[in-house]
Amino acid sequence: MLPIEQKAMKPEIIKKIDESGIIAVLVIDEVKHAVPLANAFLKGGVNAIELTLRTPAALEAAETIKKNCPEINLGIGTVLTVEQVKAIASLGVDFAVAPGYNPRVVEAAQKYGVSFAPGVTTASELEGAVEQGCRILKYFPAEPIGGMNYLSNMVAPYQYLGLKFIPLGGVNMDNAAGYIKSDLITAIGGSWLAKRPLIQAENWDAITANAKEITSLISEIRSK
Repeated sequence: MLPIEQKAMKPEIIKKIDESGIIAVLVIDEVKHAVPLANAFLKGGVNAIELTLRTPAALEAAETIKKNCPEINLGIGTVLTVEQVKAIASLGVDFAVAPGYNPRVVEAAQKYGVSFAPGVTTASELEGAVEQGCRILKYFPAEPIGGMNYLSNMVAPYQYLGLKFIPLGGVNMDNAAGYIKSDLITAIGGSWLAKRPLIQAENWDAITANAKEITSLISEIRSK
């Protein structure tokens, strides 16, 4: 029998992610946008973000948010290497995720005390992550691979382990409800909430409006 101990993510972080129901996925090009963007999300009721390591400004932006917006549950995304794990651990971020499953990165995250959710799309990847103590997993790319139908079927043999997923990739307001309603989902990943052009245009009101829309939907579904 596979080990059922959860050791990849701290219980308090799991609780925060589950309570939020939504993680805003962001690409920040300029550090000056970090705090206004975080505040726009907080104003809209979203307090969990995944700041992707896809731009030179990402780490400094993360540090700025961590320092100035303590209410934010700050995650780092697109974590692909052991060196990146070391870098984000020194910032004291709350959690990290990756689009795929790399056992060396999972091991490094545990070594440096970073709550981590690797990405999975196959049973083999899922089993590898489970063996390393992961119980919160990123499901990517969710929609192109088959959405909730594929995920439900893949996870069926492992359901006794209490696995939870963060779907990202093609998830938007039109299909979010189908994910939120599932017991398999702890929170959805929302890259549509603050697309790059909105951030670059500093359209904080539009981002707040998007945040309010999804938090209202989550509240409505979870109250039933």
